[in-house]
Order: sequence, then structure tokens, then C-alpha cells
Amino acid sequence: MAFAAMPSPLSVTFLLFLLLLGASFYTIEAREPFACDPKDATTKGLPFCLASLKVEDRVKDLIGRLTLQEKVKLLVSGAAAVPRLGIKGYEWWSEALHGVSNVGPGTKFGGDFPGATSFPQVITTAASFNASLWESIGRVVSDEARAMYNGGVAGLTYWSPNVNIFRDPRWGRGQETPGEDPVLVGKYAASYVRGLQGNDGNRLKVAACCKHFTAYDLDNWNGVDRYHFNAKVSKQDIVDTFDVPFKMCVKEGKVASVMCSYNQVNGVPTCADPNLLKKTVRGVWGLDGYIVSDCDSVGVYYTQQHYTSTPEEAAADAVKAGLDLDCGPFLGVHTEDAVKKGLLNEEDVNTALANTLNVQVRLGMFDGEPSKHPFGNLGPKDVCTPAHQELALESARQGIVLLKNRGPSLPLSTRRYRTVAVIGPNSNVTNTMIGNYAGVACGYTSPLQGIGRYIKTIHQQGCADVTCADDKLFGAAVNVASQADATILVVGLDQTIEAEFKDRAGLVLPGRQQELVSKVAAASKGPTILVLMSGGPIDVAFAKNDPRIPAILWTGYPGQAGGAAIADILFGAYNPGGKLPMTWYPQDYLKNLPMTTMAMRSSQSTGYPGRTYRFYKGPVVYPFGYGISYTKYVHTIASAPTVISIPLDGRHARGNTTTSGKAIRVTHAKCNRLSIGVQVDVRNKGSRDGSHTLLVFSTPPAGHWVPHKQLVAFEKVHVPARAQRRVLINIHVCKYLSVVDKSGIRRIPMGLHSLHIGDTKHSVSIQEAKLGVIKS
Repeated sequence: MAFAAMPSPLSVTFLLFLLLLGASFYTIEAREPFACDPKDATTKGLPFCLASLKVEDRVKDLIGRLTLQEKVKLLVSGAAAVPRLGIKGYEWWSEALHGVSNVGPGTKFGGDFPGATSFPQVITTAASFNASLWESIGRVVSDEARAMYNGGVAGLTYWSPNVNIFRDPRWGRGQETPGEDPVLVGKYAASYVRGLQGNDGNRLKVAACCKHFTAYDLDNWNGVDRYHFNAKVSKQDIVDTFDVPFKMCVKEGKVASVMCSYNQVNGVPTCADPNLLKKTVRGVWGLDGYIVSDCDSVGVYYTQQHYTSTPEEAAADAVKAGLDLDCGPFLGVHTEDAVKKGLLNEEDVNTALANTLNVQVRLGMFDGEPSKHPFGNLGPKDVCTPAHQELALESARQGIVLLKNRGPSLPLSTRRYRTVAVIGPNSNVTNTMIGNYAGVACGYTSPLQGIGRYIKTIHQQGCADVTCADDKLFGAAVNVASQADATILVVGLDQTIEAEFKDRAGLVLPGRQQELVSKVAAASKGPTILVLMSGGPIDVAFAKNDPRIPAILWTGYPGQAGGAAIADILFGAYNPGGKLPMTWYPQDYLKNLPMTTMAMRSSQSTGYPGRTYRFYKGPVVYPFGYGISYTKYVHTIASAPTVISIPLDGRHARGNTTTSGKAIRVTHAKCNRLSIGVQVDVRNKGSRDGSHTLLVFSTPPAGHWVPHKQLVAFEKVHVPARAQRRVLINIHVCKYLSVVDKSGIRRIPMGLHSLHIGDTKHSVSIQEAKLGVIKS
């Protein structure tokens, strides 16, 4: 959504719009009321200003006071002021993907707010598989966002998180997502949103937004860009994969907003599709909030996709489809004429406004003096606090994944090793560690700085940057590796390789990085530890199979404290417990795999390999969910049912529609409280305390359209050395043991379901109930 790269001719208009309409927002003095100023006698007593009234009554009153001309100017992200009603202009676009960001024009750093806590990129925190951590991060980010709002330098509407599926390993924005599994992504979405929005009933601390709906996971590949891409997706894949995180975000996270994407889905722009927006997001899932376009999406489908003949038709299609707010100027320019031409009713405009105003009222923006809000006391002292920065460090530690540790070579002993050569294009980076959609960090600890806190270092870049176009710096790197007691290579990617607008060409290390790694490892006097910094997976089979590289760490983009977290793990102050949230494929995986082919399932007839661990069965470098530790954990299932009976809803007669293909339709089953309780004993057999990630997979009964296996639950558990902890896992049968048939209908397959927890397996027979009871 970065406006700087918007396509011509839209970019000039869009930038002017942001500069002009956004300017008034930034001149507001700190804590000045957005509306309903108690000092304004003409407005403070109006019904929409009375916090004692119901939200819907306040919204209705305000809409009834607005003219059509005023209404259309509120349909855009740079919403205009309504001076006669005491309402100031508002910039809706702010970002908080992994910390308060200044990517959108709604937030500015400087003065009392020089920076904000920059947590690891989402792909890294997802690797923690720790839902309570995700919610904690959300709470900290919203504290800092509210503090900045109170200071007059930020908004309250944050267009985060990104809950698209990391479908293709080349996608430049995969780093922003929680990975490739729909349940993992959905759990992350609901947890982070709860942290951001707070738990004060209908009131909102800040308003989050789950984006980009839907089937959006291509930016610019092989001449195809997101502005022109038509994602052809089966009904089965929509329901089974792409819908899942958004549905969980709305229904479980109670998110205040959903953003539609640039691309078309099956020939219809998502922001003009009433089946997606009005019917599904608002109707079926029950969104209580607003739907916003990705920036200038309405303009994109008019000017670039040529979906409508006139701009008025484009505006009308969007509003009638269920779009409430346009990131960009388009609706503000063309909606009034659409009404005048009879393409749109003013009541449709009222409906859109009701949804945006609903959120602003719930945020307290019409309650008068901001200092009297429950979060009105937050200020500069609440940003970049020691506790917040410590959480950023802990988040990085929990997300780093140990991929290889032969010997074991890690952790490094400072008694055994006195000097370490630190080499690589990412060895002393700072900004690279915070990935994209970041703000200004409180401060940085680079890998070199972090390692230097433990041991004497000798530093050489090896490559000038991650593109590593030549070997000019190889000699110096090889020389220090041959002298030091151990070598740490920090290589990988950055935003020049994978980013918004930039998908990757392949999966190997860029340029001559692989050659650097191999030459340094061959010359190193001691062990060579490979540290990988990237959002997407990298084919490092060469290093995995090289005995001269005994250990490999993946850090993702580990945030402002990334270097400290890396060092804490390398030297044993922290026991790694992260697991990969995406499959690491070999380069050969891409041979018969256009990014534009959306199918998740493999095809034997065409040689199409399938996507993600759920549907791809070929060779991998490292599988989804992989990650090792400095200790060894053993799982034992203490108790679990062997038979589950599914009671049918009495309104539905048995027959093909209910039990087609020996699978019960979920909507015809009594799903309430229908869950499997599994008690798992986790024993730490090693000498180090550790936090273990318990992943539970299910393999459904055989069927050509079911996944090979799917994640159904995960838990994080801390287990002291040589101790045991019992973990209770509840698996909702209808949600997590169901599969989706070719018609897009979710069903529960009858027969044996195999649960996998590490090396332990347990079979559960699911059958149709005779008496409507659950047996164990």
C-alpha cells in the first residue's frame, strides 16, 4: 500500500490528495478534540456528542445533519472537516504491522515522539507459535499508538495486520504474513487484533484492519502485477484456504475493519464484489465496522482494469458492493455524480458512512476532550519504555528458529572460543532487521553489536550488500575466518530482494553469497555458524549438507533488538524454540510453478506440485513446523478419546446433502461444544530449561481432495530441565477436523482421523451419532 509506488497516472493525483487533505490533520495541537469540543456551545449538546446514547443513535443523528456534499467527502481516507458541526479533518490511513509505522500519512515521528518500539517482522513472531505473545505485542503497539494520538501525531485507525496466506515462497510481502497455514494465520490475526483493540466491550482502543481480502499474494512477477492480476480461484480453495484467516479475524478477533485488495478474483475486482464484501464479510461473518479499499483500488479497477465504462459507475459499484471507505480520492470525486445520475442512492452512501462513523464513535472520537478518555493519560513517557523494548527482544528470541546443530556446535562457549569472525552482508545491519511497514525504531542492536557483548569480534562484510555482485571482499573475509576461533556468517535477503512491488526470482541466496559462505566455511579455523536473515524461505541445501557448517539459524527480520536476540541464542543465554511458519522448498520446486496459478492442490496429470505443506508432498529443504532446540522433548498422550460421535441437527434429514461421500456437512451437525480434549505430557530430557512449541496436526481419512495433513492446534509450554508438564489441548471438531469439498462445502469426514504430535500419533474414529452423544 505504499503510495510512493502507485502506478501512473494515479500517483500524482493520489499524492496531491494526501498532501492537501492530510495537511490539516497534522496542524492539530496535541489533545485538541476531534469533535464535540466541550468549549463549543453550538455542538456539545447535540445527540451525536452524547456518550450516554447508543452508538447507532449517535451515528444516525450525525448522518441526518450532513448534506450529500459533506457525506461524499467523508468516504475517503483523507476525510474532510465539517466545520459547521465542529468536526475536524481526519486521516484514516495509519499502519501498525509490527509497531507504529509512518508508512501511512496518518502518523509522523519527531519532537516528543522520535520513534516507537519496532517488533520483529510478522513472519518472525509467527514462528514463536505463541498466541499470548502476539496479543501482548498488540497491547504494546496500541499503547504507543494511543500515546501518539494524544500527542497529535497519529490516528486511531491502523490498517494492520496482513493476514494473506504465504502461498508462494517468492512473494515479496510474505514477510508481512504469519505464514502459509490458514489456522496459524487466523489465530495470529485474532490474537494481534484483540491486543490492538482492547477488551473494553464495544469501545475500541484503536481500530485494527485485516487485509487484503482476498487471494492477494502476488505483487510483480514475470510481467504480471497486482493491479492487473485476475486470481482464478476454485470455490474449494476460497473456503478451505483464503477465507479462513479473514473469517477468524472477524468472528474471533472482532476486528473493526477489513480491506479489499487490488486484484480481481474470478474476473471481479474484490472492492466491487458484493458477494465478497456485503454478503460474506458483513452478512455471513458479521463484521461490526467498515470495509476499506487498498489505496486507490477503485481508481485502479476503473483506469487500469477497465472494469467499468465511467468513473461514476466505478464509484457506484464499490459502494453498492459494500465498500465504506476509499483509501484515495476516487469516491470523494465521483460519488456525488453517481448519485445524481441515478447509479447510486443516497441511502447507500448513508450506509457506508454509518459503518465508518460507528468505528469513530467507538474510538471515543465524538466524546469531546481526549484527556478524559480511558487512554487519555498515555503520552511520550509510554513510548519506547524499557518494558516495551524488552518485549521486542523477547519476541525476537522466541521467533528465531534453530535449523541445524550438529555436534552440537551451539551454544558457543566463551571459555572455548576467545575470538569470533563475524562476516556477511547482514552482519552489521540495523534497518534491515525491521523489514517493511516499519516505523522509526527506538534504537538498534545489530548482529555484530550483539555478538560483541559476549566475545571479541573480527568483522568483515564479505559482500558489499545482499546482492553480492562480486568477490572483491571475499579475500579479507576468508582471511579473518582462518584466524578466528569460530566464524559466524550473517547472510540472506533484504527489501531490495523481497518487498512490496517486488517478488523474488528464485529461492537461492542472491548473487555470490553462497560462494562466500562455502569459501569462508572451508577456510574457517573453527566451526562456521550460518545465520539467515530473510522473510521468505531460502534453499540452503548446500549448507544443510556441508559438514563444515555445523549450525544454521533463521532469524526472519528480528526487529530493533535482533542482534541481541541472535547473540543470546548463539551463546546459550536463551534456548531456541521457534518453528518455521512456512515450508522451505528447493529451487527445483519452481520449475512448473507460475505464481499466477492459484490452485492449492497438486495435479498428477500436469505435474503441478501443489502448494504449502498441506498439499505438496515433494522434497523440501526444511518442512513447515520444523525447528530444533538445545534440549530434547518427548511427547506422551496421557488421555484422548478414540471415538467421537457427531450429532446431526434435527432440522436436516439424513441424505446426500448431509452425508455426501461419508462426510457430514458442518452446517448440518450440532457443532456447539463438540471438541476433542487431548492431554499431552511434555518431558524435557535435557539439562536446559526451554519453551517448547507443541504442534498438533490431523490427517483426515483418505480422499483425493483432502489435505495430506493440517494444523489443528498449537500451544507454547515452558518446561524446566528434566521436568514434565501436562498440556490440555481442545480441538473443535467442526472447525479443525473438517475439510472442504470441491463445491466449497465444509464437511466432517467419517472414519479414522490421525492426530500427530511430534513423533506421537493417536487415532480418533469419527462417526455419525445414533443418539446424539459424544463417546470416548
